[in-house]
Amino acid sequence: MNKKIFTVKGYLLDDEQMKIVKSNAKNILVIAGAGSGKSLTIVGKIKYLIEVKRLREEEILCISFTNDSCNSLKSSILKELGCNVDVLTFHKLGLNILKDNNLNYFVAESNLLDFLVNEFINYVFVDDRFYKNIVLKYFGVSLLFRNVNALYKSLLVTRKKDVDMLINKICTFIRLFKSSGKDYEHLNKIFNKGKNKYFNRNNVFFLILVVKLMYEYELELCSAGKVDFDDMIRIAAKIVNESGKSYKYKYIIIDEFQDTSFARYNLIKSLLNKTNANFMAVGDDYQSIYRFSGCELGLFLNFNKFFDDCRIYKIQTTYRNSLDLIKICEKFIKVNRDQLDKKLKSNINLCKPIKIIYYSDQRKMFFNLIKYLYNLGVRNIMVLGRNNNNLNDVLSFYFTINEENYLSLNGFDDLKIRYLTVHKSKGLEEECVIVVSLIDDVWGFPNKKKNERIFNYVLLGKERCPYSEERRLFYVALTRTKSYVYLLVDKRNPSIFVKEIIKENFQNIEILNI
Repeated sequence: MNKKIFTVKGYLLDDEQMKIVKSNAKNILVIAGAGSGKSLTIVGKIKYLIEVKRLREEEILCISFTNDSCNSLKSSILKELGCNVDVLTFHKLGLNILKDNNLNYFVAESNLLDFLVNEFINYVFVDDRFYKNIVLKYFGVSLLFRNVNALYKSLLVTRKKDVDMLINKICTFIRLFKSSGKDYEHLNKIFNKGKNKYFNRNNVFFLILVVKLMYEYELELCSAGKVDFDDMIRIAAKIVNESGKSYKYKYIIIDEFQDTSFARYNLIKSLLNKTNANFMAVGDDYQSIYRFSGCELGLFLNFNKFFDDCRIYKIQTTYRNSLDLIKICEKFIKVNRDQLDKKLKSNINLCKPIKIIYYSDQRKMFFNLIKYLYNLGVRNIMVLGRNNNNLNDVLSFYFTINEENYLSLNGFDDLKIRYLTVHKSKGLEEECVIVVSLIDDVWGFPNKKKNERIFNYVLLGKERCPYSEERRLFYVALTRTKSYVYLLVDKRNPSIFVKEIIKENFQNIEILNI
């Protein structure tokens, strides 16, 4: 066959990619390592479907998880093929299905739940004796012969971090519950189980708060005539199943499949059943980092149980990372037990790809590191943190920052620095990467906040390794670089991940003194 068919954006696909492009299997899972060219493979598949299989552009549907990734993929398809294939987020797909069936729903703002729970905990419950008592009991505060109003107001101030963590846990639980597709009867079953010895008192207090705040959240949605994202996806799946409407798709492709929830799976399964379309899912279980927003890695790990007549392929040559970095990262990520085996390869060699810099004053050390890299000739830097707040850990008066978190340094006009959380960096790459605030702390990296035991009822599948998701998140951070990755580490209290990497790879890591 003409090699031109397998040439995408000027690159000839490798043997593993070509097998995927040519495959006629009904359902395909593509396990794509970091930097292995999965976007090229997706575009190559679409090119093959259109130019060889003669599918029309409107018969192909691509789904990705963010607007940026959709726009990037759509642009690549347009440049390569000159056609407009549907490339949609799940959000846009769901809305289109509702619109096509003359249903007009307003989708609530993504932060509505967080806002509402925060309002109730910090303000509404101040005047509600019952729920005020529940919150205090949750935190183990004795109420006997004491002024409950004063106790509650003091709690909100003196233990603000703990209260914020409770708010975060409640919001996470509600999102997990809704994304799992379970109904309120299931919540009642959980509540009844809360009376048995499996739960401690905190679980019961936590669940009382969850039931109350979920009710208030649903009431707010109803009164505003809105649905949230999970409701919209559930309604869209129901419409596809029950309506007589036909859909034109003959091939459906999902990128980042490792981050699919059961609600999203149900929608896709409904479309596949209705259209009898072929299906290709692309992703990497090493990079599954959204479990606590409802994404279910088991769909990826057990693909053949959810999709009949399936073939599993791997693309294992990375064009981004050096072989030296791959070896370190593989050793680190394979501590997790529940994952699919792969052996990444690279033709790039780079001595000691991880550089560690210890700090006592992180702001000062960050500034020194930027100057050091500039003098080495580096002009493009991605700065990664575990949380949004980590940006404040490194900013000093030397830097100015714009709305998109691009940092400017006076006198260094040709230097491009951007700060991102690791979650937002997935799918991106840069010439040089700095990971900041590597400290052993509850809010450090790994994040060590503990969830209530009751989460086992909404988290599908139990992870057997401590900090499994945090380990995958750190793996994502390490693999964003096209060259070296620099780790800014707290000298007095270093991250346990950093200590592990040093212990296991001492000969391949450099400690820098700047």
